Amino acid sequence: MSKESFVFVLGGIVFVTPFLGVPSDYKEWIFIVSGVLLMIAGYRLRRMAFLKSLEHESGERRGEVFVENNHFELEKKEVVQHEEIHV
Repeated sequence: MSKESFVFVLGGIVFVTPFLGVPSDYKEWIFIVSGVLLMIAGYRLRRMAFLKSLEHESGERRGEVFVENNHFELEKKEVVQHEEIHV
């Protein structure tokens, strides 16, 4: 059973339980267990959707990656200083 179907079935159980004539002690436990299971399933679905949104077509995670590249700036300064010396 997929996680989406699991959430749907648990939601149905929570919706129908008050109308079935189930004793109040059992109702309480049904709601507690269903709530915990819905929280776990919801967290896993949300996490899976988040990770899927990060995936790129090639399997790499996409996102903004900032790398400070001082090497280019240092080379540029050295060239300018070197040209000033020869002028």
